[in-house]
Amino acid sequence: MSTRSDRPVRFETWRLAVIYIVVLFAFTALLLRLINLQIFQNADFSARAVDNYTNDISIPAPRGIIYDRYGYILARNAASYNIIITPASLPVDDSDIQRIYRELSALINVPVGGPVTTESLEEAKLFGVCVPGPGIAQLVALQDTLAPYSPVRVACNVSEEIARVVEEKSMDWPGVEVEIEAVREYPTGELTAHLIGFLGPIPASQEAELRAQGFIPNRDKIGYSGVEASLQDILAGRNGLRVVQVDVAGQEIRNLEPPIAPSPGNNVYLTIDTRLQAAAQATLLEEIRFWNTYFGAVRISSGVIIAMNPKTGEILAMVSYPGYENNRLSRIIPAYYYEQLSQDPRKPLLNNAISAEYPPGSTFKLSTATGAFNEGVIDLNTIVQTPGQLLLCERFNPNDVCTDANTRPFVDYIFDQNPAGFGSLRFLQCIAYSSNVCFYKLGGGYEDEIPQGLGVERLRQYARALGYDEPSGIQLLGEQDGLIPDPQWKRINTGENWSTGDTYIASVGQGYVLSTPLQVLMSGTVIANNGILMQPTVVRQVTDGDGNVIPYWFNPTDFTVTQFETPGSYQISPFTPNVKWDVTVTPLIQGYSCDGPYCTLTDDLKIIQPEAIQAVRQGTRLAVTDTNFGTLNRLFRNYPIAVAGKTGTAEYCDDVAREANRCAFGAWPTHSWTLAYAPYDDPEIAVVAFAYNGGEGASVAGPMVARMIKAYFEIKAADLAAGINP
Repeated sequence: MSTRSDRPVRFETWRLAVIYIVVLFAFTALLLRLINLQIFQNADFSARAVDNYTNDISIPAPRGIIYDRYGYILARNAASYNIIITPASLPVDDSDIQRIYRELSALINVPVGGPVTTESLEEAKLFGVCVPGPGIAQLVALQDTLAPYSPVRVACNVSEEIARVVEEKSMDWPGVEVEIEAVREYPTGELTAHLIGFLGPIPASQEAELRAQGFIPNRDKIGYSGVEASLQDILAGRNGLRVVQVDVAGQEIRNLEPPIAPSPGNNVYLTIDTRLQAAAQATLLEEIRFWNTYFGAVRISSGVIIAMNPKTGEILAMVSYPGYENNRLSRIIPAYYYEQLSQDPRKPLLNNAISAEYPPGSTFKLSTATGAFNEGVIDLNTIVQTPGQLLLCERFNPNDVCTDANTRPFVDYIFDQNPAGFGSLRFLQCIAYSSNVCFYKLGGGYEDEIPQGLGVERLRQYARALGYDEPSGIQLLGEQDGLIPDPQWKRINTGENWSTGDTYIASVGQGYVLSTPLQVLMSGTVIANNGILMQPTVVRQVTDGDGNVIPYWFNPTDFTVTQFETPGSYQISPFTPNVKWDVTVTPLIQGYSCDGPYCTLTDDLKIIQPEAIQAVRQGTRLAVTDTNFGTLNRLFRNYPIAVAGKTGTAEYCDDVAREANRCAFGAWPTHSWTLAYAPYDDPEIAVVAFAYNGGEGASVAGPMVARMIKAYFEIKAADLAAGINP
């Protein structure tokens, strides 16, 4: 008798098929995954594998040196010594390590630190490199947990004597070394700080861009101001590179690729003469101290002196007061010092020569005089009556009726001493005496005597032709464009119509007119150079480490430097005088059409006649030679070299004056200006001096210009005697 268990088991084939299918799918998935890893993702995983054992080491490139025109060093690289410890290179015995820490601590004045604990390591993470706080033990222990074969800095910027001691102790202190780091040093310091500038860390906004160029954040620095910033691409060079194999602990094993040596930055020679720069600074400081002492208060808070060769555009000296010490910013930018500079109301970080805008006062009369003569408003024989005061009917519309309410007095600067004014003047005397009343009439006209003055629209055209109302394009960041207003500008910005009084005030460089000291100087160089405006420049040439001159072009629109010419660029190396324009050749002045009382500019363009430039030149010379009222006669009457120029006293009412309650109508504070050039027949130097709240131009700025011109020719005579070609 058979039982149920003795019966044969029936095998169901579908079960076997399912097993086969499952196994097939599993092996297929594994195969596909293997194909994907080995073939399709091979490059990615290979790169990851390479990254695990390779390390890119950037080698910093030496920054280029900056010289003056005669090779005097203005910025260079100096050695800074750091004490570093490599954790993996320390002795095995802990007692030897502690001995090294104690001896090193006594030398570098950094505490050894207490026992290394989790809490002390966490605290050490909160401090930056070389910031006082963690002890040597904590710094090394923290580095040991991260990368034991990479050194950690325990002291920065130690003296050379300490560095030598550490080098001598290298056998007794394994793992302790001296790291030499290049830092920027400025031998002339504050004297050239606004021109040279300083370096700073790479800001977060530029990190991605500069990292792509090979820069290393938190190590490399870039220019923050001056030519250090504007010529960053020339001075910085290119970092080198080592690609090395490392083990899991970070120890270097071998080079994987041939090392790429760093390319040093190119050297830059500026147009500045350091001797003349020093004379300018001494002159400016002496004059400011004299007047502040004389008045027993800080009367003059800032000032500028600029010297230029009008025939080439080379800036020979540029001093802005107050200044700052850029050596204090060379290694790090101390927060307290930067805050001190930033909060100073005088704005010492600002280069007032190009970045500050002021009313130019009577120096602006060169523009009015040029336009009036060129437009036939006046000629050399025209007689202008210049009483001490004239009454103007202030019209905001041509059809306004004159009443006592809209009649406004306009006075000459001589009114307080002589209410009768200058009397009858010719064109050259108007310039030489700087008669406000004469220029009121030339700019805005006056009754039947001068029915049609120059007008503000044409005045703006001539001011622009002389260099106002736009940046010069010099190789310095932060240049302002100034302001030459017109009726449209006033309607937009004040909501009022232009008035005849606005034209009067603008004609003498007051009211809404603003300019930088460099623009005032440029206007004078156009007159001095017979109508040619040269491109101002502070760069003379660029050389490599062997002294070979490298061609470079500079584009003032985007501040780029290239080794080939681009649209809008001009050559800066080797030095080539660049003409911006010649007003007697290039048509820059728009035509002017009048229909009754209404006048507008046309699309026709014309030049400034050479006769107009020559007439204005004669007026600037008469300011020196006229013994009656020549504004520069007292300063240059006995000087053996023929000098010409123009003084200026500009009323102002800015925020500082308002806070001091000094903006009293008829007694506003004044800035001091003087512009001069020499020799008159063949100018070699043009100088402008400006003193904020300085008062009368001839009394304050004038002596500064006189001393600068004399210093220039004394330096030139000394160079010629020594056989040096200036």
